[in-house]
Amino acid sequence: MARYVRIIALLILGLSLIGCVPQEKYNALKLERDRFKEQLDAAQVEASAARAEADSLKNQLAALLGAGNNKDSQLTNLAAQNQDLMRQLADLNRRYADVMNRPVEAGNALPPDLTKALKDFADANPDLVEFDPARGIVKFKSDVTFNSGDATLAPRAASIIDRFAQILKSPAAQGYEIIVAGHTDNVRVTNPETIRRGHKDNWYLSAHRAISVGNELQRTGVSPSRIAVTGYADQHPVASNATEAGKAQNRRVEVLILPQTVKLAPSGAAAADEEMPAAAPAKKATARKSPAVKKTTPAALPDVTPTSTGAPQ
Repeated sequence: MARYVRIIALLILGLSLIGCVPQEKYNALKLERDRFKEQLDAAQVEASAARAEADSLKNQLAALLGAGNNKDSQLTNLAAQNQDLMRQLADLNRRYADVMNRPVEAGNALPPDLTKALKDFADANPDLVEFDPARGIVKFKSDVTFNSGDATLAPRAASIIDRFAQILKSPAAQGYEIIVAGHTDNVRVTNPETIRRGHKDNWYLSAHRAISVGNELQRTGVSPSRIAVTGYADQHPVASNATEAGKAQNRRVEVLILPQTVKLAPSGAAAADEEMPAAAPAKKATARKSPAVKKTTPAALPDVTPTSTGAPQ
């Protein structure tokens, strides 16, 4: 009996030992399965993030390609505009040279009644205005027309230019083109306030002064379709810059009344209240004998910001 009891006990012990092994393996497999599931979940999250990043990069690439095409279009348009401006610059410089090279012995450049009106105008304002009848040029002296280093018209100068505009609108003159050309002496612009307000050098200052005169002519009714403005800095002196008197002569704004007549715009197409475009000067890429020029068309030309006095112009 005792022998049977021992056998049964051994069987029970064996069965209990056999049952423990599968449970441990089960637990180990379960832990491993949970670990793999966690790794799978993490991989799925990373894959989703990678897909989102790939989509974002794809969109960015498409935007860059689109911008590149747009840039090419803009560059083509800018190149065409530059070619047109260069053509206008060459034409304006040619016409300016033609007027300046006109021989004095050729006689007066303008009709007698217009020449007389301009001569009377200059004689009435000798401290501010000079008139060259052989070339049809009215010169405004910058030292009286503007403050030093400034491009804003002095009140008296504006009033005199208004009277000049009445002559330009008269039947004798209204068919002529007008070039407003600014000039300076050869003293560099160094006043920090003058530079800060936009007159960075003599090119800018001469052009801005021409713009001011052109704006005043337009304001008083001269059609902008007749007007072109340019700045020549110190490139066309009429006297030596070695003396103060010579420098004063070189600081001027010329209004050239061109002998050739313009094609007048149809009624309503070029009204007197049209506005002129901005003509911010730009230096030449090569020699500085060809100035910054803007041929005016019927668009808006901004007011020139005045500068404080003290610059050497």
